[in-house]
Parts: sequence; C-alpha cells; structure tokens
Amino acid sequence: MSDTRRSLDSRPALHWRILIVFAGTVLVWLFLYHGALLGRDYDRPTHVARAILTTVLVVPLVVAARRLLDRRPWTGLGLPSVRFGWRRLLLGMACWLIPAAVGFALCLGFGWVEIRLRTSVADALGVAALLLVLVFLYEALPEEIVFRGYLQHNLATRLPAWQAVLGQSVLFTLFGFLVGAAASLDRLLLFFVFALLLGGFRVATGDIWAGIGFHVAFQTVAQLFGDVGDVFDVTGSDVLGLVAMGAIPFAFGWTAMQRLHRNRLGWQARDPEPIG
Repeated sequence: MSDTRRSLDSRPALHWRILIVFAGTVLVWLFLYHGALLGRDYDRPTHVARAILTTVLVVPLVVAARRLLDRRPWTGLGLPSVRFGWRRLLLGMACWLIPAAVGFALCLGFGWVEIRLRTSVADALGVAALLLVLVFLYEALPEEIVFRGYLQHNLATRLPAWQAVLGQSVLFTLFGFLVGAAASLDRLLLFFVFALLLGGFRVATGDIWAGIGFHVAFQTVAQLFGDVGDVFDVTGSDVLGLVAMGAIPFAFGWTAMQRLHRNRLGWQARDPEPIG
C-alpha cells in the first residue's frame, strides 16, 4: 500500500471533517461578532478589526483542515492565484453590477425608490472603497473559501455536483442562523438562494473567484446603501433590496454565467481529489 493510500485511509471520515470546519467557522464569527473582545456596537474601527481578524483566523483554519484532516493539497479548493483568477473575479463582479445598475435605474425611474446623498461625492466614494476591502476580508473571501471552497469540494468528491451545491447551501443557511445574520424567514431564504447561486458559479467555472467577485459586489453595494455605509438616505429600501440588489442581478447574473460556461456545467460530475 502506498504512503498516499495509507494517509487517505487514516484520515477522519468526511462527515467529521465537514463538521469540524463548519463548527470552527461558526465559532470564529461568534467570537468576533458577539464576543466581548471587540464589543457588540458598530463603528468603523471595529468593522476594520473584525474584517482583518476574520481572514487571519479563517484562512489558516481551512489551510490546516486541508493539510491535517483532508491530507490533500490546497489546489482542490478552487482558489488559484490572483494571476489566474482576476478575470473571473471581475466577471463575477460584473455579473452582479451590470444587472443591478439596470435594477437601480428601474426603481428610480418608476419612482419606487428615492435616494439622497447625505455627504459629498468624495466622501461617498471613500466609504465605498473602504467597504470594498472590508467586505472582501470579512465576508467574501473567508465565506467562499469555507463554503464554496472547502465544504462544497469535499461534498463533491462523494456526491454529484448538484447535491454538493445543495449541501453547502444548507450549511451556509445554518451558519447564517447560528451567527445571528439570518434570524428571519426572508434572511434565511436569502442565504439559501445566495449560496445556491454561488455554488453554481463554482460548478460553472471550476473555482471560487467568480463567486468572490459576485459576493464582493453584492455586499459592498448593500452595505453602502444601508446603515453600515451611512452615506445615503433611501426611501423604499425594501423594494431596492428585493428588485435591484436581489431578483434582477441574481437572475441575470446566473443566466450570464451559465451561458458563458455552458460547456463546462456538469451537475452529475464529481470533483477529483488532487494528488500531492
């Protein structure tokens, strides 16, 4: 028996590996969001600290799990270097931003929504740039590495792709509930649909960069026009969120991704485990 086969045979069972990484991820978010270390009240310095610490804690968690639990190389998680992934990152952002811009135009044009800038354009752009970085570090990168990277890949080594996407979507929704980010039915539904969409991006492209881009675009704009950004007064925010930030970009973003990668989509396929 080869050393590789002995290593694979002696590693924890798949369900234990998934449970350990999922539980570790939940504990990180609970510690940083609800723990006494940074306090529970929101302010910009606390947001910065949470974002940095989340990436600093979650990425090594996944690296350690990949090496110590899976005993396989990093490449299986679908995160090639930025040198190879930047185009898909921008594609993912475009898949949300372009249809969302249409949605904003429709909402404003029909008078469903009114938006007023509270501050200067320069200040708003500065907040937008900061939020872009914070969303990448606090939500997009760590969540995609864990759920569409580690968990979806591991599920897809045993299950067809569509079942792996469904499985990580359930786990992502449970994660949102446990950390307090999805405490209502509409939020639970948003988490589930969002995870399905991003899981589909992973199947279509073979990596998680497009999902990271879509995630960054969605969360940055949502926070910019919400209480976190605190630079706009929005009348009709529920309509804006449902139509311009949700239904239109989710539907058209997936349609675009599906057409661009229709030759790659294989819902019955399984992920191979890289050797190394």
